[in-house]
Amino acid sequence: MTTTLSSKGQIVLPADARRRLGLKAGAKFACRVRDGEIVLTPTDLAARKPRLLTSKLTGLVYVKAEPGAPKVTSEQVRALLADFP
Repeated sequence: MTTTLSSKGQIVLPADARRRLGLKAGAKFACRVRDGEIVLTPTDLAARKPRLLTSKLTGLVYVKAEPGAPKVTSEQVRALLADFP
């Protein structure tokens, strides 16, 4: 993916990158320079809520995990369900 710096110092993030990270207009970023690279890190990723989706194949509802979200193992789910009344 490539993009261009405008005369006003603005960069358009490619649509695929925005879509993969779930970024919307007004998203905030931390900006730092590291080893000659510009690194932008969305600051509000943790604030985004998970989405419930319905599988087109099975009709079952599932939770769409955001990029970078911690993985939940089957063992963790079993342990949580064992404590559920």
